[in-house]
Amino acid sequence: MIRARIAEDRGGPERRRSERLPVDIEAKLRELGTAGSEARVVNISETGFMAEVDEDFEVGARVWLMLPGRERANAVVRWTAAGKLGAEFTDPLPADSLPPSAD
Repeated sequence: MIRARIAEDRGGPERRRSERLPVDIEAKLRELGTAGSEARVVNISETGFMAEVDEDFEVGARVWLMLPGRERANAVVRWTAAGKLGAEFTDPLPADSLPPSAD
């Protein structure tokens, strides 16, 4: 029998591949094959985003993020908690296409 443990990361350097920009953007989030729902994107980067949502999404679900005035972006839901989700873009967004920061 093989036993493995995953050590809990207590602090240390940020593990994200790219910096998240704080934003406040009304968007639409649609799981493939559904009508979609409203979402508020609260941070975004070249590789992913976090959004507040009213609908339940499953980890692993493929979704389209539709931001106003931009082409839709395909992503995979990586986590969900208390009306929020984090998703990773299947193809990173170019840095110059990211919306301006809310700071």
